[in-house]
This record gives sequence, structure tokens and C-alpha cells, in this order.
Amino acid sequence: MTRIGTSDLDVRPLNLGGNVFGWTADEATSHAVLDAFVEGGGDFIDTADVYSAWSDGGAGISETIIGTWLAKTGKRDQVVIATKVASKEDRKGLSADNIAKAVDESLQRLQTDRIDLYWAHQDDRTVELAETLGAFDELVTAGKVRAIGASNYTGARLTEALETSRREGFASYAAVQNHYNLVERAEYEQDALPVVEANGLASLPYYSLASGFLTGKYRPGQLAESQRRAGAAKYLDDPRGPRVLEALDSVAAAHGVQVASVALAWLRQQPTVVAPIASARTVEQLPALLASMDLELSGEELATLDAASR
Repeated sequence: MTRIGTSDLDVRPLNLGGNVFGWTADEATSHAVLDAFVEGGGDFIDTADVYSAWSDGGAGISETIIGTWLAKTGKRDQVVIATKVASKEDRKGLSADNIAKAVDESLQRLQTDRIDLYWAHQDDRTVELAETLGAFDELVTAGKVRAIGASNYTGARLTEALETSRREGFASYAAVQNHYNLVERAEYEQDALPVVEANGLASLPYYSLASGFLTGKYRPGQLAESQRRAGAAKYLDDPRGPRVLEALDSVAAAHGVQVASVALAWLRQQPTVVAPIASARTVEQLPALLASMDLELSGEELATLDAASR
């Protein structure tokens, strides 16, 4: 178990992404994935009120599917649930009024009385940080939320938010959720990471597998058909892409695991990272993700992957 930054939340080091629930995974399949995830030792689930607005189910469907699973299985106390506010079409932004309404709607869809980790899905510069953090503080005080996090914040804005919480005595961001993986490193490492590290926060990166590229199923002359094909294929045009795949293949072969397991293990072993986010649209995709939790890469292996990805 690993502590999420400055919160009191302890989790296993893998965060199951719920962005596919109701989109590429229907309710029955999503429930099967959730069952297998928990049975395999996972306990941390990530979603958002806006998931999956791009699907037939529309915004809120991911939370709804997780909620029906929680109600059916009675496993609420066995899992840590994270969701987000600010991006849903009718709940955009981080005003106090919007946050208060959005959290109640998420709680209803999730069929629970509390959200363990509530994210500001994106920065909202139209609202004073004191208003946003004051609203989050009220939710923590009321017991509707246990901890809060900042997603897609720059290092400068994160610093400002942390200073605001200290000055006003508000609940403070305990974690960040930014884009970070073996082929997307510079922005996080050069900007937010120093702030996260200096303040004892936790990083829970999204796109941990680079839209599937770091699973190894997208290679020169071999582009698997999927909803994320275009996002993954672009990395083949970057000289680092094939280099990273070659390094991943070598390390995976040495451990007898899949490429995705190594990519997630590398990310988990980076400074500040607690639990990378990865999604599975089928039960068959889960073993590679779950294996990453206990895979320890050597210093030499980490250096090999580091060199290939720079």
C-alpha cells in the first residue's frame, strides 16, 4: 500500500481508469473488469463526471456504471474512488456553486456518500483560487470528500493554489494528475514535478500507456484497429518511439512479462508517482496492468528505459 501524497488515503500502486466504461466497454463488461481488478489486488478506481461524453451513453455514464457495480457488489469500503469536476458541459468550471452542485450529482450517480479523491479536472482561471479551494474545503468538512487533487495544473498555478490553502486554512491539494509516460516526459518533469516533490504531493499520471502505444501493439507496419489508433500511431513518427519499444521488449523478455507491465512499472518507480492510471476495456487486458504493481525494475533496467526515452 502507498499513501497518496499528503492525504490519509492508502492505495495499491495502480489506478484503474474508468474512461472506457460506457464507451468501449458496456455495463456488463465494465462490471466484469471491476470484479477482476479487485480480485486481482486492485483497489483504486478513477473516473470523472464528464466520462464518457463522447460515447452513446453520454457524460456521467462511467460514474453511473461504477455506481451500479458498487450497489450490486457491496464493495464500496474495499475501494478508493476518485472522480472529477470542471469539464462536464453543464458543470464547467470551478466556481463554488458549480462544485457544490457537481459533487452531489456525482455522489448520486456513484451511489455513495463520499468521494475519496475529488479532482479539479482542469484549472479555471476565471475563478479565484480562494473560491475554488474554499468550496473544496467545505466538502471535506462536510465529509462528502476525503481529499482533493489538481489535474492539468502548471507548476506555477499549483504553487499558488498550495499557498492559498495555507494562507486561508483550507484543505490543500494532495495529488496531481498530469500527462506523463515514457514518451511524454518533458512537460511534467520540467514544470510540475519540482513543485510536487517539494510539497510531498503524489502524482497519478494519466495516459500512462500513451493511448496504448506502450502496450507494444502499435509498431511499424503493424497498427492495431482501435479507438485510440491515431493517438498511438503518432509515436512511431518520433525517433524515440521505436527505441522505447525496443527497450521495453528487452526488459519485458527478461522478466517474462508483457510490455505494458514494464511501461507501468517504470512510471510507478519515478519520483513522485504513486499509482499510474491505466484502463482496460476487457478482462483479458487486466493481467498485464495488475502485474505492474509488483514488478520491480533494476537500476540498470530503469537507466536503459530512461536513455531510450530521452
